[in-house]
Amino acid sequence: MDVYLITDDGVRECAVDELPELLSGRHGIVWVDIPQWSPEAADVLSTTFGLHPLAVHDCEVRNRLPKLHAYASSLFLVLHAPERGAGGHVHHVELDRLIGPRYLVTVHGPVNPAVPIEVALRDTREVLERIRAGRLRPRTSFDISHAIVSTLTRRMERFVEDLTSDVWELERRVTDGAYGNPEHFLDEMFRTRHGLLAVKTIAAQTAEIYRRLAGLPRAVPDESRHLVTDLIDQFDRIAGLAGEEKDYLQGVIEFYRTRTETKMTIAAERLAVIAVVTLPITALASVLGMNLIVNDRTTVIPLGVALAVMLAMSGSLLWWAKRQGWW
Repeated sequence: MDVYLITDDGVRECAVDELPELLSGRHGIVWVDIPQWSPEAADVLSTTFGLHPLAVHDCEVRNRLPKLHAYASSLFLVLHAPERGAGGHVHHVELDRLIGPRYLVTVHGPVNPAVPIEVALRDTREVLERIRAGRLRPRTSFDISHAIVSTLTRRMERFVEDLTSDVWELERRVTDGAYGNPEHFLDEMFRTRHGLLAVKTIAAQTAEIYRRLAGLPRAVPDESRHLVTDLIDQFDRIAGLAGEEKDYLQGVIEFYRTRTETKMTIAAERLAVIAVVTLPITALASVLGMNLIVNDRTTVIPLGVALAVMLAMSGSLLWWAKRQGWW
């Protein structure tokens, strides 16, 4: 657990034991960052910050959906960020925040064991470095929270950008007809679509949470309300970008499937023509074989007549199939 006091003079690292004194002070913003859940973290949130037991439980377990709990003097929010995993899987990296008048608590995870802890800490560490370097001078805890979420949305945009690059490559292979193994190629397209659908869902759900926050009276100070509006716009934009790109990829998938199905239809028609042409030969040969006695020697005239009839019937059916447009 890391404790920081952010003032006009910069960032000062503090001990956990100093929290009561820091929170009772009048200057600076207290930022508590919890990389991994622990009994100590539960005790600090419950005792020092007086967080509701349900919110403490939400910090401890994985949440499948974003959440918002508004209390008398604080807000508790849960949101997720997408992270690409193996085999096209999209990890939902969770970040919980407790926002008060002069303090901010960020709780990371729990995360999938396949996701490095550094991934979960990227956004908060980046904002902390910006504050230390003087590039960000927050006046309230909402400023820090907004900076963290804005960093997260920029990463989501890069996520969509990477998937868009994959979509373009898939489209090129479809139009060039260079997709190799059809089963593997179709799997690639659906995995890419899954990634776009995942980021669209995350962004749309988070935007709804912030809309609810914007509609709560006195939940956000007037001087920070524009930050909530900005985050709604950011998540709406990401959801729109991902949704449009998903629709574009769906068009590529439909083009590929239509081309494949057309090839299969043409192949079926050609097989039908072959069956039609060979059917009279098979039928006549079967009748002759069942009803004529096999001679010790070949009789040329009956054989010639039988072959001529077979050719005539096959030719007639081939001509009829051509008239029908089967080939």
